[in-house]
Amino acid sequence: MDEALQIVSDIRKGILKPIYFLYGEEPYYIDKISDYIASKVLTEEEKGFNQMVLYGKDVTIDDIVGNAKRYPMMSEKQVVIVKEAQHLSRTIESLVSYAKNPQVTTVLVICYKYKKLDKRKPLYKAIKKDGVVFESPVLRDYKIPAWIQNAGKNAGFSIPQKSAMLLAEHLGTDLGRIVSELNKLKLMLPQGIEITPSHIEEHIGISKDYNNFELKKAIGERNVLKATKIVTYFAQNPKDNPFVLTITLLNMFFTQLLQYHGLKDHTPKNVATTLRINPYFVDEIQTAAKNFPMRKVSQVISHLREMDLKGKGVGSTNMNQADLLKELIVKIF
Repeated sequence: MDEALQIVSDIRKGILKPIYFLYGEEPYYIDKISDYIASKVLTEEEKGFNQMVLYGKDVTIDDIVGNAKRYPMMSEKQVVIVKEAQHLSRTIESLVSYAKNPQVTTVLVICYKYKKLDKRKPLYKAIKKDGVVFESPVLRDYKIPAWIQNAGKNAGFSIPQKSAMLLAEHLGTDLGRIVSELNKLKLMLPQGIEITPSHIEEHIGISKDYNNFELKKAIGERNVLKATKIVTYFAQNPKDNPFVLTITLLNMFFTQLLQYHGLKDHTPKNVATTLRINPYFVDEIQTAAKNFPMRKVSQVISHLREMDLKGKGVGSTNMNQADLLKELIVKIF
């Protein structure tokens, strides 16, 4: 995220703000920025007296302000980091008095995860005047593969499109989890190598042949044999292939197909933009649209909703995952 990189770049140049309010649904960038401030603003000798970590569930706004107003000892700055500040959501606006007149020798970092700061209220405006307000939203599904490729490049290896898609399908939008898995690959593989689906299968445990990415493709091609083999594998490995994830991804896929059928402009660029999918998937959508006309797509979506309820035990208490998957394939085809 460009804004996060700019914040880190400014800190590296010595451009420090008295308050950093980091909030949003995606904790990855909040942790990265706060960790960078914790490790880089003060020297190791200065940290002993001048760096403090507080936790929102254990302190009040008055405690935070009291610590922030202290003067540093034998240092130009002190750093006060408040983690889990979302526990102070009911009283967070009380910080406005300090935000209007912050201690210039203090770098106060507020980590306000999974919450939003109301931009209409005084606190947001006060912090924006002299400090930094950074929002870290969850990255959209269709942006994750490109993010993985870029993260791989920064880690010193290349990740081709197919490998990035495989990781994205399995790991979802949790950036912290993605980075953790990429770090495993970095430790196990030579620098500069191209990450293949085989590497992913061997070191992360995601099957290169039997995964939701391949299931979706097989269904779109009406390849009944391949789809059946994949769901059989899922049934034999239920912990690694939860039914709820499969049904969610297929529902998303057929919803996109329904949207595709409603488009007048079927050019690849328009399809990718309108459906908010990676251009890599356009051919897959177009193939599936030929095999599943609009009426059939609507029927499949209805079946998927029915199977989702059965998977949650509604109207079917004795069906295991293997039975659910078999019925799912029969209804789709």
